[in-house]
Amino acid sequence: MRVRLGFLLLLAGIIAATPALVNAETPEAYLAKQVRHELAMLPYYTVFDHLQFQVDGNTVILSGEVSRPVLKRDAEGVVKRIEGIGGIVNRIEVLPLSPFDDRIRGNVLRAIYTKSNLQRYALGARPSIHVIVKNGTVTLEGVVANEMDRTVANLQANMVSGVFSVTNNLRIEGERRTV
Repeated sequence: MRVRLGFLLLLAGIIAATPALVNAETPEAYLAKQVRHELAMLPYYTVFDHLQFQVDGNTVILSGEVSRPVLKRDAEGVVKRIEGIGGIVNRIEVLPLSPFDDRIRGNVLRAIYTKSNLQRYALGARPSIHVIVKNGTVTLEGVVANEMDRTVANLQANMVSGVFSVTNNLRIEGERRTV
């Protein structure tokens, strides 16, 4: 009788703990959430930068492009301080310093965010369309609400004088991310 009662109590404890185990965040998911937050809070992270990361166990792989060298260093620094991080691979590319590219960045940004149906993406602390310029080549990164906004942003960027080509990596809200 005692053994049966002990077994039933053990079984009841396992059943009671199961929902907590099912809803528990995996260590990688926890680290990803922390890394995302820390990168978003970087003070020099602007619409002219694009940061990505991947969590592999307790190693974080940083990638993307930044317009200021200090941002590459700062991104690695804030991620390094997160508890549970075992290592960091920093593959962030620092874009070349160029007055030509700076002019294109400003002009593409104005062309996109002054278009009436795209103005809403400029609202908030972190505008959702990022403009990456490298040697006259523009890459659009971020998230928009629909295919029409994605197309309009691409057309606006292509109309800017001095732009050699545009790569449109804008995702539609709700699409699955690869990184």
